[in-house]
Amino acid sequence: MKKFALILGASGEIGRAICHSLAEDGWSLYVHYSNNEQTAQTLCETLVSRFPAQEFMLVQGDFTKITAAQALASQIFSVQAIVFANGQAHYSLLEDTTVEDMDALWRVHVQNPMHLTALLSSKLRTHNVSYVLFIGSIWGEAGSAGEALYATVKGAQHAFVKSYAKEAALSRIRVNAIAPGFINTTMNSHLSEEELQYILDDIPLGAVGQTSDVAEMVRFYLSGKADYVTGQIIRLNGGWYI
Repeated sequence: MKKFALILGASGEIGRAICHSLAEDGWSLYVHYSNNEQTAQTLCETLVSRFPAQEFMLVQGDFTKITAAQALASQIFSVQAIVFANGQAHYSLLEDTTVEDMDALWRVHVQNPMHLTALLSSKLRTHNVSYVLFIGSIWGEAGSAGEALYATVKGAQHAFVKSYAKEAALSRIRVNAIAPGFINTTMNSHLSEEELQYILDDIPLGAVGQTSDVAEMVRFYLSGKADYVTGQIIRLNGGWYI
């Protein structure tokens, strides 16, 4: 019997890495995108070619819209795992942050993920073990000047994980988050060499993380080898924040 996972933000760099890792473990996937349809379509075609015995379905939902969770839930049939790897950073001082910015990031990172989880919870409960996994952030725990809004919504994700893990435990749903530190993606390409070196000097392992590091941690959580873990925020940051 096929096992299906919904990967939110599959068209992003971390999302794509997660899709490849889970596909290698036999998962069939709902490949979600917001606006980058071509990248998601290419990913789907690649996965179909590599893993012909599995299913890979393109699903769309713009999480900046209040109706996104309902629209996306209607595209999902069987699902055993949901991985929230979608979202974007927001760089600005609090005094320069608009109410529109606040509303958009809240919907993308908190409101729509919570609503979607609620809408799909009955499908998760049909399995003996199922999973909800968030890709949170180091800033959700440590805070970050110049990213107060982003740090706040990531902290809200972490709080939801801890609360929903207790609520969903009797339904055999494991709820966790991975909180990456500095991951080598284009989102961080704006940093100068000097800025990057300053960060590396502060990371005990002396290196930035790769998208594969996040993907392999996701693979472990959904492998069946970590099923006694729930309500946890696992720090994946090279010792940057302990």
